[in-house]
Amino acid sequence: MKLFPNSMSLLSEDDWKEFYQGDEEIGWMLLEKPAPYPAVEEVAYVHPSDDFSKRDLSFSLDNTFHYDEGYMTPEQVNLLLRFLPVDITFVDENDKVIFYNRGDDRVFPRSKGIIGREVRFCHPPKSVDMVLRIVAEFKVGTKDVAEFWFNFKGRIIHIRYFAIRDNSKQYKGVIEMSQDITDIQKLEGQKRLLDWD
Repeated sequence: MKLFPNSMSLLSEDDWKEFYQGDEEIGWMLLEKPAPYPAVEEVAYVHPSDDFSKRDLSFSLDNTFHYDEGYMTPEQVNLLLRFLPVDITFVDENDKVIFYNRGDDRVFPRSKGIIGREVRFCHPPKSVDMVLRIVAEFKVGTKDVAEFWFNFKGRIIHIRYFAIRDNSKQYKGVIEMSQDITDIQKLEGQKRLLDWD
């Protein structure tokens, strides 16, 4: 009769949790599964947009930079930009190309030679005037977005330009984003389940 009281004093909560997991694996001799001991606190689902908890970080901040939301190393940022399914080119407030992402499936190939080059010299002659107008409108603040789509080598290409502004609404450049949307345009209905199997 002293087995249970003695076990309560000798066994830790972690021991009891381990026993419960083992019983789950082999099955229960009881008609109804008993509640776990120690009791498991039910955690209510909180949507990520409603979660303002401050957590201890489970990763190192060594070699990271703090962005508006989170931390990443330069290597992580580079990988993120390389694997994005869009082509990105960033032109600064002085109209110089300072960045493009190097994905394996770029719609429009780029070379390192465009870094530091004026944006007017990075587009075919027939589209230069349009690009310069976009940049001019972005600079004075009359427009923030321009977009186009067209057929290119049998694919449908969507191009968007976004004005980049700092917290004081000062113009800091423009991002050009290009994406092959051929397969996206074919989507119909909905797909909510994973079909890997």
